Amino acid sequence: MSEPVRFSQTPEHLRNLAAQVLDIAKRQGATAVEVEVSEGFGQNITIRLGETETIEHNRDKDMGLTVYFGERRGNASTSDFSASAIEDTVRAACTIARQTADDPFAGLADPARLAGPVIVDPGLFHPWDVSVEEACEIALACEAAAMAVDPRIKNSEGSAFSNHASQFVYANSNGFMGGYATTHYSLGCTVIAGEGEGMQRDYWYTSARNREGMESFEHVGKTAGERTVRRLDARRLSTRKVPVLFEAPISGGLFGSFVSAISGGSLYRKSSFLQDSLGQEVFAPHVGIYEDPFIPLGMGSSPFDNEGVATRARDVVKEGKVQGYFLGSYSARKLGMETTGNAGGAHNLRITDTGHDFKALLREMGSGLLVTDMLGHGVNGVTGDYSRGAAGFWVENGEIAWPVQEITIAGNLKSMFKEIRAIGNDRLPRGSRLVGSVLVDGMTVAGE
Repeated sequence: MSEPVRFSQTPEHLRNLAAQVLDIAKRQGATAVEVEVSEGFGQNITIRLGETETIEHNRDKDMGLTVYFGERRGNASTSDFSASAIEDTVRAACTIARQTADDPFAGLADPARLAGPVIVDPGLFHPWDVSVEEACEIALACEAAAMAVDPRIKNSEGSAFSNHASQFVYANSNGFMGGYATTHYSLGCTVIAGEGEGMQRDYWYTSARNREGMESFEHVGKTAGERTVRRLDARRLSTRKVPVLFEAPISGGLFGSFVSAISGGSLYRKSSFLQDSLGQEVFAPHVGIYEDPFIPLGMGSSPFDNEGVATRARDVVKEGKVQGYFLGSYSARKLGMETTGNAGGAHNLRITDTGHDFKALLREMGSGLLVTDMLGHGVNGVTGDYSRGAAGFWVENGEIAWPVQEITIAGNLKSMFKEIRAIGNDRLPRGSRLVGSVLVDGMTVAGE
């Protein structure tokens, strides 16, 4: 059996390294400095058709720092934690800063907004000493469960298991220092059914912070197999305008586009289709989005953001109206606003449902398109125009009728958000956007 892998650095050593950087930068004349020191390790196992294809081990460490000389800043990083390398890296950052132009919006986060003085561990570290042999067995069993679903499943793109652990410390010269460790596990499988031009593929995966949160390998494999078989004998649709139901595994993408549109970089560059949307009704009135950085074992949970600013639970959208943006300190200053504790991005987002389970959503739609797979990245962040390749099922009288392929769905996110008729309670807990299937009225489906 393989020996369990551990961190090579102690949390105390990471804190000491961060403190060294702060001290060296100050001696170099920096007026402010921030640093993040991190370490991670993990393994990725891939099998295909009952044979192990790849076994990858990774271990990395990194130190990234930013120094400020007034309104000028410089960045540098290193993976060498020796004293001489740290000294050279700080010196390089200072040299860069001295040569850059002034930027009045640059600088550390407001000290009053920092988390602390005591940082509570968010409880995201749950080590599972899974050996290479055990990981291979899990991936093999997952693929076998998928292949056993139906004799028409004759090929596989493989099954993959991964586990990763990391820890970090962030510190700045305003007196903040904090960090914690996290773990992440995932298992997925993709299989192929049918022959010739009638072949279809589909997949399923599970992802969690701890072993207990993972779906069983049997369930992952069986679900991947069932989803693949149900796509056989797919047809094309004639072009039409119909309601579209985005299945829960992909519906989070709609809200990812929303997050991007109301994030600081897009807003201060004026490259967002939701420019100046604060207080405006962007969604249908029954849609609410709640940001909660403190969900136990959440993929987006954190007590502070990338600048050490304390995170907080808040309404982002309430009764369809935008209540706040996603801002770090730099973008907030550019916009004349305050940071929202989102340097590094959004945290866990809970999207309210309308009380419908999946079958109720099908009945609510009546006749229309159920989308289960998306292709391409046809979203224009400036105009909101939306056009993506898709596959799924035609729904007739509230029942799935037959599979559909080689179509394109199109609309504009401004109108799509307002035309959300219902949101299901079939949320999947494997990501940071917690949303069920989403029913949108009146999208254009282009086919034959």
